[in-house]
Amino acid sequence: MALSAHSDSHSPVSLLAADEASPVWTQRLDGASPFVLIGDHAGCAVPRRLSSLGLPEAELRRHIGWDIGSAEVALRLSAMLKAPLVMQRYSRLVIDCNRPLNSADSIVAISDGTVIPGNASVSAADAQARAVEIFQPYHAAISAVLDERKRQRAASALIAIHSFTPIWEGRRRPWQVGVLYNRDPRLAVALGKALEGEGGLNVGYNEPYDVSDETDHSIPEHGERRGLPHVELEIRQDLIADAAGQQQWAARLARLLPPLLAAL
Repeated sequence: MALSAHSDSHSPVSLLAADEASPVWTQRLDGASPFVLIGDHAGCAVPRRLSSLGLPEAELRRHIGWDIGSAEVALRLSAMLKAPLVMQRYSRLVIDCNRPLNSADSIVAISDGTVIPGNASVSAADAQARAVEIFQPYHAAISAVLDERKRQRAASALIAIHSFTPIWEGRRRPWQVGVLYNRDPRLAVALGKALEGEGGLNVGYNEPYDVSDETDHSIPEHGERRGLPHVELEIRQDLIADAAGQQQWAARLARLLPPLLAAL
């Protein structure tokens, strides 16, 4: 369901109860690292008011609900780099925080063959509540971090941490990791080459997705618009499904990223 970023409702709807978690989950906001990490799909929570979107817990916790393993990699990488981290707690099935609000994929009715009952007939007021209470606070938090760093004249590079399922809609994906970019390939391509240099990794350039103004929000808004070096990183979920894999990938990225940024 597409929602205009400027749409108004005459019947405001409250989505999150006072005792429910904020959509924004942060670590090390004053970190000295030049890297700023974000996680658009880090959580799979659903506001109580939405009654689990009519789905069993097992559906919410599979790949359609969030980027499995991405939060744990981001948390470990943040600690290793001493980097600010901003993540989003609620499921992308509630509202996708990496889709423009006017995108048809902002609130999906079907994902990887699974019908989402709670998204079958979302009113304009309900969609607006999801945008106002989840999407907007998350992106405002990222903007606030980057604005403060600019005020302090601190260099910043944006790293969006995602993960992807090995099979999507019946098609197998051969890549272990993908580096995504649109107008500015500098950091993404440099990271891709460095990952290939590790040996044994099939690296996708703009695979299994690419970045565009129509399909993505975070990189165009917080990376490209500001002129910051950036990359949207996609790690295959089976490689970061456990603590050992999460630690391995965080350590690899913590080792590779700083010299790449210094060389730009």
